[in-house]
Amino acid sequence: MGTGDVLLSIFWFFLFFIWMMLLFQVFGDIFRSADLSGWGKTMWSIFVIVLPYLGVFVYLIARGDDMRNRAVADAQAQDAATRDYIQSAAGTTSLSDELAKLARLHDDGTINDADFSAAKAHLMGTA
Repeated sequence: MGTGDVLLSIFWFFLFFIWMMLLFQVFGDIFRSADLSGWGKTMWSIFVIVLPYLGVFVYLIARGDDMRNRAVADAQAQDAATRDYIQSAAGTTSLSDELAKLARLHDDGTINDADFSAAKAHLMGTA
């Protein structure tokens, strides 16, 4: 087996790997699609299984934009969920939230004017 045969084998493996990734993406999108009925999902699946190359390429042409939009929406939703989880786990609050809590304590009479001023200066970083 010469160098050309090895490079050709690597090339074919690369194409096969890309094809498998594309096939999984299309099947994942078919079943993730909320706008397709059960019959629509069944028909697309049969089309992709019976005529794989034609089925995948027709699916990408017909529903490629929707596929991209769903992927972007899923990524944004996952990003928002991750950010919410991190913020809740870290327990961080903003400066405005801390100042609002401090003002509530002052208004309720829990802390006096001197304590309020000192705590506010501490929060603002001027103390």
